[in-house]
Amino acid sequence: MKKAIHILKVVCSFWVLVFIYSAVVNFVFPYTRDALNFHLTDFSEGFIKTILTIFLFFLTIWLTSLAGVSRRMEFLTSIMDAMKRISTGDFDVRLNHQFDHAKNHPFEKFVEGINDMAEELKELEEMRQEFISNVSHEIQSPLASISGFARVLKRSELTPEERNHYLDIIETESLRLGHLSDNLLKLTSMESDRYPFDLKTYRLDKQIRKVLLSCEPQWLAKSLQLDISLDEFEVYADEELLDQVWLNLITNSIKFTPDRGTLTVNLRKQNEIAIVTIADTGIGIGCEHLEHIFERFYKVDPSRNRALGGSGLGLSIVKKIVDMHEGRIEVKSETDEGTVFTIHLPIPDRQLENEVRSQ
Repeated sequence: MKKAIHILKVVCSFWVLVFIYSAVVNFVFPYTRDALNFHLTDFSEGFIKTILTIFLFFLTIWLTSLAGVSRRMEFLTSIMDAMKRISTGDFDVRLNHQFDHAKNHPFEKFVEGINDMAEELKELEEMRQEFISNVSHEIQSPLASISGFARVLKRSELTPEERNHYLDIIETESLRLGHLSDNLLKLTSMESDRYPFDLKTYRLDKQIRKVLLSCEPQWLAKSLQLDISLDEFEVYADEELLDQVWLNLITNSIKFTPDRGTLTVNLRKQNEIAIVTIADTGIGIGCEHLEHIFERFYKVDPSRNRALGGSGLGLSIVKKIVDMHEGRIEVKSETDEGTVFTIHLPIPDRQLENEVRSQ
């Protein structure tokens, strides 16, 4: 329909131009003939008028095309300049919309595409710069501690107790640096398409119970009260990766819950979804921080995380693993009111079919 309307507009424009030029020639020609004293037959006069009308018509088309070519050349030059600037790392390029009168014009789409590309590249560059800055800061802190205490150890007047104390700090900072490196490699690997994703069927309740038992020394040391409710069922997932999810969330809850607090872990199956809830009565997280806690290196309280050995990567890894399983993770928290993490993991159709058959 749009194409037919466009053709109709072109045809109408053609006949309007012919009519106008014909009227102009018919009006001007008699004066020109009389001024030059030409004596022409009616046939010759009609023929000359027709030729003049055709000439004026094609002259108009030619001049219009020249203007169009000039505009297109200017447009293509601006595109080339924009691409050169983008290739040199200047992502503040924005092309002007020159075809607002024709929203479906292909050049308009091209302009929008380049502007969107520049905007996305700018965001990626900002993320890259922030990532490098955060990594540099996280690596610099333990290296500064190791270097400083290594210089202190050169003093001969240190007592054996002081020397062992400084050696313990160096060992702790070295482990922290190694943990940071491992997490960075793990997160980078998971974001690539080459990360091994080993799916298999296993009991999710047994896995979570095993993680809780591995954390027994920590929650016993703080005399935490445990409220555990685990429905028994199987999931089809990467057991090793989900181990990291439960371990990270449970150890975080233990870390940030004061002595004699409560840790609640609940597992249930609702329709085709496995729902895991991990809640604590800890110090909580302010609402202004909740939307950022899954970002790399984000720390609600940097000094608190440093004292507890956090790198700000744990929840980023958790979020990535849950995403890899096509699930979602939610968090609810208030300062001094505790934190609740809820993970929703879909149970694949293949697993459901196996359960039906077993019944």
